This record gives sequence, structure tokens and C-alpha cells, in this order.
Amino acid sequence: MRIAVDAMGGDHAPEAIVAGVVEALRELNGIAQITLVGKEDIVARELSRYSIKGMPVVIKNAEQTIEMHESPAQAVKTKKDSSIVVAAKALREGEVQAVVSAGNTGAVMASSLMELGRLKGVLRPAIATLIPTLEGVSILLDVGANVDCKPNQLLQFAMMGDVYARYILNKTNPKIGLLSIGEEEGKGNALTCEAFDLLQKTSLNFIGNVEGRDIINGKIDVIVCDGFVGNVVLKFGESLAEMIIGFLKRELSKNLSLKLGAFLSKPAFRKFKKLLDYSEYGGAPLLGVNGVCIICHGASSAKAIKNGIRVACEFIDHQVNLHIEERIKGK
Repeated sequence: MRIAVDAMGGDHAPEAIVAGVVEALRELNGIAQITLVGKEDIVARELSRYSIKGMPVVIKNAEQTIEMHESPAQAVKTKKDSSIVVAAKALREGEVQAVVSAGNTGAVMASSLMELGRLKGVLRPAIATLIPTLEGVSILLDVGANVDCKPNQLLQFAMMGDVYARYILNKTNPKIGLLSIGEEEGKGNALTCEAFDLLQKTSLNFIGNVEGRDIINGKIDVIVCDGFVGNVVLKFGESLAEMIIGFLKRELSKNLSLKLGAFLSKPAFRKFKKLLDYSEYGGAPLLGVNGVCIICHGASSAKAIKNGIRVACEFIDHQVNLHIEERIKGK
């Protein structure tokens, strides 16, 4: 599987990106062929730190970089030789089968739409992210691609989330919930009420409205919302996880008995920390674009990039885009 990785995107590029690529190539053992996209001299220098003899990795030069603070639409238009845009072009031209980037999320989405377009029948793509729950993981979408949505777009988000849950998470009949302010039918704003009516008429396993607590209790497989709400939920969840871990570290080091208790509980704490670690889940797929695009966290470590590449390979292997088109067409 041929994967383009944006070597210049992210807070820790190119060091963490290159390290993640090397880790992925070692673990996937021939499954993935990587094209690192970025300033050739810088990327080559970073690659030279590793023993990569025989590894299927090449560099594709891109002289420009889109920074995190830049306006996505403007940057994509003016920086045609940026690593994000060059990677998207390589996907469009068939050089690679997927793109993985920890760069400017808006720029990744804008370049994907500009170079790849949407899958047939898809109104708007959505960013889907995995949320840890008491029962494993759930899918939350959209988490930022569309801050203003229409009811039929939420309907399509549910369909795309259903496909992802089936083919990537192996959920036989995913439970779909519409995020609202109450479980009862009729609760919510005009958008959620109209989307509720549309979802009821489909063959999806739609269980109705769900509330914030349902995101992490494991009862729902796919939670649907607009990108404004989803992004707020995602960032609140990230900060809450950091607060909980910081609080436990501080409190459990206050005296000897607490330190002893913490030592004896280390296996449980390791599992808890792993559960909340975004790097374990790879990246968030941009569902609905005519290609495979995985968006990693801006602060991605090498492990996050490695897992982002793994997710891209799974996406390709399970032909998720083909199934999305079939789902949208058949409803």
C-alpha cells in the first residue's frame, strides 16, 4: 500500500514524522510503501539517522510548508508547492493511495477537496474521530470540518460513520445516536429535530437522540453532530483527560501511603493512560473525500504517526470509500 506522509506537518515535524514512518515500516513489514513529502534536504538528513536499508521509503520534494496559524484556504491557493498540497496531488495522480498529515487541519481538508473532490453523492466530508469508552471506542463525527450543517448532511455523516464502524471497528450493526440536549424525540434545535426525522426513515440502526454522557458510556457506536459541537466536545475531552492524569499524579504523590497505593495500582493506571492516549488511535479519517486522507493530531508523536499510517492501510484494505458510495446511493 502506497502512503504519502506529510513530513513537514505538525508541531514536532520532521523529527516525529520521520521516526513514526520508520516505526510503521518496521511493524508493517512490507505492507506499506512510504513517500515522505517535504523539503528534500531536511527530510533526507532526518532519515539518515536511521538504518533504513531495504525499507520502501522515498522522498518527494516540496519546498513550502503551511504553518498551523495560516488561513487554510488562502495558504492552499498560494502555496502550491507545500507538503500538504503536493501530497494531495500525488494521491489524485495515483502515485499513492492515501495521505497522512499532522499539519494544519483546515489546509489538509482544503487541499483534499481541491485536489480530490468528494465521493459521488457526498454533500460534505466529515472528520471522524475515535472516542475511548467503557466498552471500547465510539465514533464521533463531525469534529470540525463543517461548523454549519444542514439536516441531510447529518444524515450522510451517520451513513459514513456506520460504514466506518462496520469495516474498521468490526461492528455488525452499529448503533447510531444523534447528539442533542435530551433523549426524547423533539428535543434539540431545528437542525437536530429535522435530522432526527430523516434518520428515522433509513435502515440505519438509529436509536434516537443521545446526550453528552452517552459519548463515553459505550452504549452508542456512532455519535452524529455538526462540526461546531463536535470540535468543542473533542477539545473538552482532551483537556479533561489531561486534567485527570495530572490530578492523579499530584494527589498520589502527597504521602507514603498514597505512593505505595499508586505503586500497587500501576498496571491499572497504565491501562487508563493508554485508553486516553490519542496516539494509540492513529488519526481521524476525512470521510467523504475521493481518496484516503488521515488527519493526525497537531502534536503527534512518532507513535501517533505510526498508527495513522496503520489506519490508512486498514482504510485501503477494507475499501471504505467504495462502501460509503454504496451506502449513500442505497440509503
